[in-house]
Amino acid sequence: MDLETILLVLLVLDAVALGGLVLLQQGRGADVGAAFGAGAANTMFGSAGSTSFLTKMTVWLAIGFFVISFGLAYFAKERAEQMQELGVPTIEEPLEEPEQLTPEEEGVDSGLPDV
Repeated sequence: MDLETILLVLLVLDAVALGGLVLLQQGRGADVGAAFGAGAANTMFGSAGSTSFLTKMTVWLAIGFFVISFGLAYFAKERAEQMQELGVPTIEEPLEEPEQLTPEEEGVDSGLPDV
């Protein structure tokens, strides 16, 4: 496996984890105890509750997402430069369009009398 494939797998895992973590968080007005039970949230995530832990994890996952995305963009740029060095065939001159024939040249009767 090359590094680009590894980064792509990491990006997908990071995106899924980030989406799940965002869905796990509650709005500002919601009570933390409603999600985990009466007082279990304070003991599960420490005395500060779940907001600081989940917020920090969201920030780190978002930073990871952007770093991995920039890495993949770098590899895509390098691959495009390699393709140009290989000499991908290009068209030197545009193809000429065929000349348009008049109805008389095509043998089509226009229905008008010849003058």
